Amino acid sequence: MSLRIVVCVKYVPDATGDRHFAEDLTVDRDDVDGLLSELDEYAVEQALQIADEADDAEITVLTVGPEDAKDALRKALSMGADKAVHVEDDDLHGTDALGTSLVLAKALEHVGYDLVISGMASTDGGMGVVPAMLAERLGVPQVTLLSEVAVADGKVTGRRDGDAASEQLEASLPAVVSVTDQSGEARYPSFKGIMAAKKKPVESLDLSDLGLEADEVGLDGAWSKVDEATERPARTAGTIVKDEGEGGKQLAEFLAGQKFI
Repeated sequence: MSLRIVVCVKYVPDATGDRHFAEDLTVDRDDVDGLLSELDEYAVEQALQIADEADDAEITVLTVGPEDAKDALRKALSMGADKAVHVEDDDLHGTDALGTSLVLAKALEHVGYDLVISGMASTDGGMGVVPAMLAERLGVPQVTLLSEVAVADGKVTGRRDGDAASEQLEASLPAVVSVTDQSGEARYPSFKGIMAAKKKPVESLDLSDLGLEADEVGLDGAWSKVDEATERPARTAGTIVKDEGEGGKQLAEFLAGQKFI
């Protein structure tokens, strides 16, 4: 039986762009370019490596997001994934981590899975909690923050590196895992892969397909939301200290005044 791997990916604003909030204090995704979250590229890479070692495996990439989120799916497909699923619905605007985990769980039940892989966090929200929430909703084991992962004999194994020690972890399939940016450099899509991605199937789903109501997700259904935000002040020119014999003293006084020492 084929090993069904599903990689959860996210379409995020480019971190190098001018990111800011919209009027409703959600991330403004219209005025900045978007892309596949860099941390999710590591998840796609690990899925590809696991599939290479398996006798028979199929990789599906899954995302929840607006129309442009298909760009993230195409990137993953060009890397080598087999097919994609896109959950898109206007009522998803403003959905928080809890709501996202609910939508992903319903989509995974619709698609079918043996192993779910995600990045360690998204580069826009940076919460890193969705994999654990997802495992709880699905009722399966979670093995998170892995820098090394493998699948054999109906089990997923991996290494989690901490500040003082490393742990060897194991869980029976089906399971949810997340991988860190230390798990291995993600491959670049080849020209052949980019062309092949255009022909790979992308299934589109909305809330009704998943049996969800609008009030279960979105900004109104969110358990966490931004109440207030203030723009970061513009950078100043800074303070220049000319050393005319008292430079060290002036520098110490400046650092002390800023409570750095």
